[in-house]
Amino acid sequence: MPGALLMGRFQPFHLGHLQVAKEILGEFSRLIIAVGSATFNYLEKSPFTAGERIWMIHEALLEEGLDMGRVYIAAYPNIENNAAWAAHLKSLLPPFQVAFTGNALPHVLLKEAGVEVRSLKMIRRDLYSATVIRERMLEGGDWKSLVPHAVARIIKEIGGVERLRFIMRGESDPLHW
Repeated sequence: MPGALLMGRFQPFHLGHLQVAKEILGEFSRLIIAVGSATFNYLEKSPFTAGERIWMIHEALLEEGLDMGRVYIAAYPNIENNAAWAAHLKSLLPPFQVAFTGNALPHVLLKEAGVEVRSLKMIRRDLYSATVIRERMLEGGDWKSLVPHAVARIIKEIGGVERLRFIMRGESDPLHW
């Protein structure tokens, strides 16, 4: 079975992402998880660093008991040249034959580069959405039930909720966390 690519920002990795990863591993021999927008962090839409997101994903998959010998997790930075993006992505990742994405532009760019692209089968998108999770974090609502336990643990360990609230206040002094 060929390898498959799952792309996303994973800000944070949630139970919907986990379900998709499990389904892909049920069909393909390898799963490459590409953490996008690797250079963006400490921002409203991107509060977590690439390293933190890789850590979250790794620990969530491990906690789920998935065969990590079949999984690669890597980060890739955005580049401003969309015509060269697919080749750039391929140069940073192990080989893959199929890519899964929920984003229209990568879908088009990979398809033009000759990659078979499949749309993600979104699971309860109204609930399992990183945007919804970040909103709940800000509001003090229940977000932990939407992410794997390992992700909730890591977010607590790094002070992720406090970081997000700090970012949203727009302050520049980390002493006010």
